[in-house]
Amino acid sequence: MLTVRAPATSANLGSGFDVFGVALSGPADVLRVEKATRTTLTVVGSGSQYIPEDPKKNTVGAVVDELDAPARIRIDKGVRPASGLGSSAASAAGAAVALNELYDRGYSREELVPVAAKGEAVATGEAHKDNVAPSLLGGFTIVADGCVTTMESDLSFVVCLPDVVVSTSNARKVLPDGARLDELVETVGNASTLTAGIARDDPYLVGRGMSDPVITPARASLIDGYETVHNRAVEAGAAGVTVSGSGPGVIAVCPDGLQRRVAAAMVGGFEDCGVDARAYQTGVGEGAQIVRNERNSE
Repeated sequence: MLTVRAPATSANLGSGFDVFGVALSGPADVLRVEKATRTTLTVVGSGSQYIPEDPKKNTVGAVVDELDAPARIRIDKGVRPASGLGSSAASAAGAAVALNELYDRGYSREELVPVAAKGEAVATGEAHKDNVAPSLLGGFTIVADGCVTTMESDLSFVVCLPDVVVSTSNARKVLPDGARLDELVETVGNASTLTAGIARDDPYLVGRGMSDPVITPARASLIDGYETVHNRAVEAGAAGVTVSGSGPGVIAVCPDGLQRRVAAAMVGGFEDCGVDARAYQTGVGEGAQIVRNERNSE
């Protein structure tokens, strides 16, 4: 039996729609996985009542099929579904790491990215890699056709999660069909600035690069209190704020020493709009890790 910790992630970061992703130091899913003749699944933890335990309807089932690795799997969800924090990706990434190890499949972490993305297709209808890549590889990731680039970073973030649900499918329905040339130029410039900020561990460059004139305004409209929370975070010292993934989570990049103040400001902003919320003071984290290996203990 293996126990794997798979981290939450934040995709897009504003200007990097379907391209950028970052692994977070918390929260995380914990999976216990052992070989079996047929696959069974148990899900407990945050939002588990909304997650199907039928492997054919769960992200991990697709990973099992892709690796031809039946298993008994228990998922303790620390990453709430429909949060904008890569909940389905965390489960898929954790399963990929565990099954690859248990069955000695020999895949590298980079090679497991498209495997875990098969699981994302079960959850969202498309094999997106922007969440599974950082959950597997850690750090800040850039996903392009046939290529995933990873960069390390020591930046600090606050993620504020309101007690509302925004599904990925609904968040995609509100997206515009296209962008004007000036919007495209602005987005490319901001994405480049954000990448430079990651390379320099500069929260102010990252924050400036989080601005996005196309995707974020559309998705922010689905989050009650977003503008208030955004403004409160900036007033409290956040260097930049945007929608985390498809929402409703809101992520802020913070200069050192300001996480607690920013977290309180964001929770207070939601509460003033009549929405309960909680905040995670987090940072750039590692990819999925095997935290216990009982293969040789029998």
